[in-house]
Amino acid sequence: MNRLRRSGSSRVGFWSVVTLGGYLIAAILLVYPLFNIFRFSFLDRVTGVVSLSNYREFFTTQYYYRAFANSMVVSLGGTAGALVLGIPLAFLTTRFRIRGASLLSTLAILALLSPPFIGAYAWITMLGRNGFLRHLFMAVGINLPAIYGPGGIILVFALQYYPFVYLLTSGALKTVDRSLEEASENLGARGRRTFFRVTLPLVIPSVTAGALIAFMMSLANFGTPMILGTSYPVLPTLAYNFFNSEIGGRPGLASTVSIVLMLCASAVIFLQRYVAGRRKYSSLLLNRSHPTRLSGWKNGVAHAVSYAIVAFSTLPLAVIVFFSFRNTSGPVFIAGFGLDSYLRIFRDVPKTITNSLFFSISAVALIVVVGTLLGFVIARRRTPAARILDPLLMVPYIVPGTVLGIGFITAFNRHPVMLAGTGTIIILTYFVRRLPYSVRSAASILSQIDPALEEAAVSLGTPPARTFRKIALPLMLPGIMSGAIMSWITSINELSASILLYVGRTMTMPIRIYLSVLDGYFGPASAMSTILLVVTGLAVFFVNRYSGGRESVVI
Repeated sequence: MNRLRRSGSSRVGFWSVVTLGGYLIAAILLVYPLFNIFRFSFLDRVTGVVSLSNYREFFTTQYYYRAFANSMVVSLGGTAGALVLGIPLAFLTTRFRIRGASLLSTLAILALLSPPFIGAYAWITMLGRNGFLRHLFMAVGINLPAIYGPGGIILVFALQYYPFVYLLTSGALKTVDRSLEEASENLGARGRRTFFRVTLPLVIPSVTAGALIAFMMSLANFGTPMILGTSYPVLPTLAYNFFNSEIGGRPGLASTVSIVLMLCASAVIFLQRYVAGRRKYSSLLLNRSHPTRLSGWKNGVAHAVSYAIVAFSTLPLAVIVFFSFRNTSGPVFIAGFGLDSYLRIFRDVPKTITNSLFFSISAVALIVVVGTLLGFVIARRRTPAARILDPLLMVPYIVPGTVLGIGFITAFNRHPVMLAGTGTIIILTYFVRRLPYSVRSAASILSQIDPALEEAAVSLGTPPARTFRKIALPLMLPGIMSGAIMSWITSINELSASILLYVGRTMTMPIRIYLSVLDGYFGPASAMSTILLVVTGLAVFFVNRYSGGRESVVI
């Protein structure tokens, strides 16, 4: 009994220290930077006194208000497009036998995890003012609109983020009790009526969750509107431009735009929870649905629609790889193929590649250690402190990268903590933005492990740290690896925060690609984008392997 009491006491002490560490991380790397943004938004840029002048200027200036409206238009449009593409693909691949369904899922995930601005650049090469597809259609008398503007942004958002809707909806459709649909059909409701009155309501929580993620990602996206927007401002680009113009002074307007962005994200989250929880649908899961085999023209249509959706979303990736091997003369493509663009980036900007690898790997090393420990605390510790820590660590989900970048600069650009212009500030940004992936992944895998194994070890007198290391950690490895790989993929492709934090010596691959596109050097941009796509594809392969083929682990 004395041994058990000592073990329990040390267990409380060990995990209390871990919990305290989680609160310190959240306080220093989340609360403090966001508080600085909040504070500056209420300070007059000229006098420094507390006032509402920044908010008054934002909401009374037509250009700024238009940026807010533009953000809503492209975010809602991108979300609607994601629903239009994601729901049919999920329904077809789960309800019917589609040949190559696993390949379609893998390609959809690859399109999802590639940097959004790469897709934007690819569509410029296809449908820009000198795009080859645009010229091809013009040759047969069809004048396609240019890709620039809100239409192009919405197109890229829809093709980039529909896999969120597809993955979540397909997972939900696989668990729908087929007996309910059969009962509806027996009562005379067939086809579309059964789908809209029975099937869709059962998966509404998953559909709205996918739509929420698509909206949040669209709202926070910086690279695509910056490349395709031209004279179409949105909130992330407005915050970026404000901050650059306010460097050296008080970032009042940039902070105000950041607060508006976070308020929009929070409002949408509450709306999604209201829609998902307004009605409760459940089933006993006694008769799960199984894919049926179609025949005739219906089979052809189902395959054509499924393949068309995925092909359309992966077309930009194929275009990027193709152009990476085109010969160039400065910013101009010339006849022939070769490795000129690859040789150029390895000769001129090798530091950007090593920076991306070093920053992302360093961040992931921190993420794995901290996220695993905090995931254990959240999953196993039933204390008020652990319950509060869980949603606090999820805050980065609703904070756009541009906002967090501004917060880090305002927080860590003065003594005694002077991190601006260093690689450390980029690593810490990657760390705090991607920490939720590891925490969620570790907590999820622990929910499938019986705590009795750890309790038995503690009852025998094993210290808590040793129990965790010898019992829980080996069982958690698949979840840890999945979270680590997903954190690394998103870190190495990060642009929205690092574009504000970098200096010449800390430039990363996404920043170099973005600047090359703006300067018109599409060859090197394609080559570096292809390198990013290859490493992303390899990471997708490994995450699927460690997750046992459960593609939805990426969410």
